[in-house]
Order: sequence, then structure tokens, then C-alpha cells
Amino acid sequence: MKKIISVLCALALVSAVAFAQKPEKKGNKEQWRERARAEQVALITEELNLTEAEAQAFWPVYNEVQAQRREAFNASVEAMKALKKGVDSDEAAKLLDLYVEAKDHCQKVEAQALKRYKQVLPTEKVAKLLLAEEKFRHRQIGKLGKRDDDSRRGPGRKGLQPVKEEIVAE
Repeated sequence: MKKIISVLCALALVSAVAFAQKPEKKGNKEQWRERARAEQVALITEELNLTEAEAQAFWPVYNEVQAQRREAFNASVEAMKALKKGVDSDEAAKLLDLYVEAKDHCQKVEAQALKRYKQVLPTEKVAKLLLAEEKFRHRQIGKLGKRDDDSRRGPGRKGLQPVKEEIVAE
């Protein structure tokens, strides 16, 4: 019972933070990120069914790993941007090496994350965590795809409308 109450309190707190501020303009990236993080925390909480002790050990590690992932990902994005700009320059080989190093760092962060998770959770729950993260990614991609389809259609339109041909009898 305590576990259910603690999960509900955590979800309420995360939801309150995510929705506490109204966006000043539509499409606020930071608000979108906070809402996505709240959804991710809710999904992981539900899928892992952590005990109170596990949760206290897991969430600080998870939050730290997420920060490391963001940092590594941002570095790889910056390396890719630099490579795109300098692909036809004399520095292309150096920029390519920097990009490969950034991608390797992303892989190392993931490998370290697994080791750290195994220190605070049973292996089965680490596996459930990876599956929950993948499930979350798929949901987010689905949302982005749906949003992109809707935005391409324009306001008030429901996709391509069939052309009605009239047959005129002569």
C-alpha cells in the first residue's frame, strides 16, 4: 500500500511540475521536454514496479545517467553539425574523427549506465528498464509522426481528399 501511495505521490508531483506553468507561446520546447520527462518517469515507474528502497537507490542514478546521455548526445549533434559545415574542407578528416569519437562516447555512456543500474537493481528490472525506455521512445516517435502528418495537412483538413470526377454525357 505504501508503494502505491509513493508512486501516486511521485506521479502527482511530476505532473504538477510539468503542467504548472502555462506556455507563453505554442510549441515551447522546454515545456514539451518537461512533459516528455514526466511521461517517461511515469512509464518507468509503472513498468519497473520498484520497491521504496529500490526507488531511492535507482532514481538518483537514473537522473545522473540521463544528464550524461544528454551531454553525450549534444556533443555528437555538435560534431555532426561541424562535419556538415566542413565536409569539403581540409579539416574533413579531423571533423570525421571528432564525430566518431562523440558517437563512441555515447556508446560508453550506455555501457556504464548498464553497469550502474545493475548495482542498484536486480538484472530483471534492468532489462525491464531498457524495454520501458524503448517503449517510451516508440511512443514519442509515434506522437511526432502523428503531429507531423496533422501539421502537413493544414488547418481543418483531413488528409488528401479524393478528386470527384464528373462524367458528362454528350
